[in-house]
Formats: sequence, structure tokens, C-alpha cells
Amino acid sequence: MPEPIPEAIKTRGAASNPEGRFETRTREDFDDGWLLDEPDRPRPDTTVTPEASRTIITRNQSPDIGFEQSINPYRGCEHGCIYCYARPAHAYLNLSPGLDFETRLFYKPDAARLLEEELRKPGYRCSPIALGSNTDPYQPVEREYGVMRSILEVLQRCRHPLTIVTKGAALIERDIPLLADMARDNLVEVAISITSLQPELKRALEPRTAGPQARLRIVRRLAEAGIPVMVLVAPVIPFVNDAEIEQILQAAHEAGARESSYIMLRLPHEVKGLFREWLQVHHPQRAEHVMSLVQQMRGGKDNDPRFGKRMTGEGEYAQVIAQRFRVAAARLGLGRGRRLKLDTALFRPPPPPPPDKGQMGFGF
Repeated sequence: MPEPIPEAIKTRGAASNPEGRFETRTREDFDDGWLLDEPDRPRPDTTVTPEASRTIITRNQSPDIGFEQSINPYRGCEHGCIYCYARPAHAYLNLSPGLDFETRLFYKPDAARLLEEELRKPGYRCSPIALGSNTDPYQPVEREYGVMRSILEVLQRCRHPLTIVTKGAALIERDIPLLADMARDNLVEVAISITSLQPELKRALEPRTAGPQARLRIVRRLAEAGIPVMVLVAPVIPFVNDAEIEQILQAAHEAGARESSYIMLRLPHEVKGLFREWLQVHHPQRAEHVMSLVQQMRGGKDNDPRFGKRMTGEGEYAQVIAQRFRVAAARLGLGRGRRLKLDTALFRPPPPPPPDKGQMGFGF
């Protein structure tokens, strides 16, 4: 007997909360008939917990990622993108990569202080810091907690270069004056990720992100302020949004984007099961075909983690996507993933903190 297909939860990406891969016990829902008349499935609330951190900058040595340093102001992401490759990280916290990832969030209240301490170290070597490489720094809770803003203010004062990737709109618009100041010294580039121009598909794939028109509007606002903007078509999902590549690039170009890039759908660890579940909930008739195309470009598997292959895939389907993207970007004059060479020469470490005068107010 086939397993029952869960129902979609309004404003959430995942439809279930499976255990992470490190759990020693698993649970299975069973309908005994008592809840058949339940009118609505409960919607899980979002909880946000402070996280004590000893450092704030993460170093990266992956050969197919164009940055060495990154900062993630938050763990988990309320945007709820079903395909998010960061979901499996919640398993390290003994939480589910499913609904827990979208609803049980963590923020770093000491981010600005920790960043200043690291930038002040004598051996620190300046290279652009990527913000949004794992979870979105402009997810909804940023409005209340302001961790991203505090980080940007430190980097602005120190004239430290940075890059941003986001699916947000209103909150990054808040920071345009700060980013424009840094752009005048070639210290910032922003990538706006646009997955679909269809509002209905966006709501299913990325329920709490800004809508496609709002993202195009923020591309325009950033470009008008002199801030370099890249459009990131990510992820390209076979038979779901792959037909929109050219339209997304055209719309972003008209809005003022200078550069463009794309990433093929990645399904590491628990994401593969969550995405298969999403297909059964939202696109049951095409689910088999979608996964067939995914496996064609992933060596017969749901995922291929190899460096150099994981972002673009391989095989005939992946080659067709690459060719389409290349032709469309060239026609529009959009650069293809050429990150700007941001200026590191202007960096100045933050000044030392004021001396601790102790309880009596004396400096000893």
C-alpha cells in the first residue's frame, strides 16, 4: 500500500518534518481515523533563539565557489525554499531539515562584536566576505533582529569588500544608502536570485520570499543607486522552471542587472526526500519525469556532490541548459558569472575597543 501524500502547509515549503540523518530513532505518522474531519492542518509558528558563537567568519576552500570567506547571520531560513541545500545543516542541531529548518531559527546577537574582533587580528588577510551563501541574510526575521545590518555597518566602517546573495526585497532596500556608499569605492556586489516569474510557482517553491516583481524592482533600485547587480537563476529545475531561463534574464537585464549566473538543482542528503515529497504534493503528474531528468544529469543518482559538477550537472540535458543560458546572456550583453574584482586595498582594521575601567571606573 503506497504511503499517504502529505498536504501542503500554507506559507511553508516543506510538508513534513522528517528526522535528520544523525537521529537514532524515527517516527511515522499513522492515521487511525480519528482526525479525518480535522478542518485545517495546524501551521507551525516561527521561533527564534540566540546562538552563542565564538567566531563569525567561515573559511571556505571549495574549488568551485568564488569566495574564501562568508558570514551567515542566521541558522535556518524562514523563506522556506524547498530545494535549499542548507537544510541538511539543521540535522547537526538534532532538528529536522524539514519544517524545523523553516520554523526553528537561530540568530547571532554578537555578530558585530565578533566580526570586529576577527578583523582586528594582526594576521587577518582581507578578501571579500560573502553574505547569504548558506541562508538568506534578508529573511523576514532580519526586520526584528537586524543582525545583517549590524554586520554591514562594521564592514562599511572598515571599508571591507563584500558580496550579497538574497531573494529578499524590502530589507535590502533599507540598506541601499549604505551599499551605495560602498559601491562608490568598488566594495560591493549584490546577486538577486530569481527562480521564477510566475507568482503561483514562486509561492509553492519559496513561500516566504519576495515576489518576482518585487525582486525585479529591487534590481532596478540597486542599479539606479550605482550598486552592481547580478541576476542568479537558481536553481534551474527540470520541467518546473527551466522554460523561464530566457524570460528571467530578459527581465533582469531590463531592470539593470550587469552579470548573470545559474545553478542546477542540487539535492544533497535530506533535501532529496523533501523535494520528492514536494513534487508529489504540487506536481504529482510530472514528478517521475522531473526526477528522471535530475538523475540524467547526476550520473543516475538524485545528487552528485563532486566539485565542478554539482553546480551545473553533466550529460545532454545539462549541456542544453548551459547552451541556452550562454546564448541568452550573450544576446543581452550580460556577463556570465564574472565576479567583480572588489577593492581590498582600502581595508582598515577597526580601532581597539575602549579600555575596561572596571567596576570603580578606574582604568586598572
